[in-house]
Amino acid sequence: MKLITAVLRPFKLEEVRAALQSFSIAGLTVNAVDGYGRQRGHKEIYRGAEYEVSYVPKARIRIVVRDEDVDDVVQVIVAAARTGSIGDGKVWVVDAVEVVRIRTKERGEEAL
Repeated sequence: MKLITAVLRPFKLEEVRAALQSFSIAGLTVNAVDGYGRQRGHKEIYRGAEYEVSYVPKARIRIVVRDEDVDDVVQVIVAAARTGSIGDGKVWVVDAVEVVRIRTKERGEEAL
């Protein structure tokens, strides 16, 4: 099993969720997060004064999937989240050693 984490633009969240739902992803976790990448924030003008915004608002999605679904799920996320501009986000995949469904105590892939 793998844990897929994607950090993306907040306005793309609903589009990504719909794409994952059509791919039959049963559940996901979403958080509102702030951060920066290569762009190191950005500058904005408010009432004529320029100021630097260090952290950019992003959405973080986490999904645990079977090993055989990883490539397809990553492709779905990238296709739905991509705008082609700097700041589109990142997707990374790590091993999920164990998953336990609390209600039924199922373990491993049965818990997904």
